[in-house]
Amino acid sequence: GGLSSSDYWGSLVPALTAQGFQVIVADSRGHGRSTRSDQPYSYDLMSSDVLALLDHLKIPKADPVGWSDGGIIGLDIAIHHPDRLNRLYAYGANSDLSGLKPDFDKHPTFAAFIERAGTEYRKLSKTPDQYDSFLQQISQMWATQPDFTADQLRGIKGRTAIADGEYDEGIKREHT
Repeated sequence: GGLSSSDYWGSLVPALTAQGFQVIVADSRGHGRSTRSDQPYSYDLMSSDVLALLDHLKIPKADPVGWSDGGIIGLDIAIHHPDRLNRLYAYGANSDLSGLKPDFDKHPTFAAFIERAGTEYRKLSKTPDQYDSFLQQISQMWATQPDFTADQLRGIKGRTAIADGEYDEGIKREHT
């Protein structure tokens, strides 16, 4: 998810590997232990990072599980690179800006998450003193993306699960 790291998946990885899945957790560009540059962020860019990782690992098709920005990255791959997916599970993801609750970033839970993410960024990042710059950079992406059309979403042919929590502070329930 946006601002988080692969550490958030720590409890899920053993459950999935116990079921026989090969699990790869990756930090999105600028997140967690991943590096960042001044290049403007986009979901297409982050999707290309995921595909490059899969190429490097010689994995032709995958079953992405993504939360928030990770779910949006999964949708981007499903729309633009459907041949790379077996199936997709997207949790807490919006497909366009209309899916966001107004002022969700001011919700106490989300505000606390932003604070927590800053602490984690300073602990994990190779640029620990640049959290404010990172937050500004990713906020610029969030101001305009994602912007998937209804036709693009209807065009997803692979098995796809879209889910969200009943009390998600950021995504409108009817949008999910």
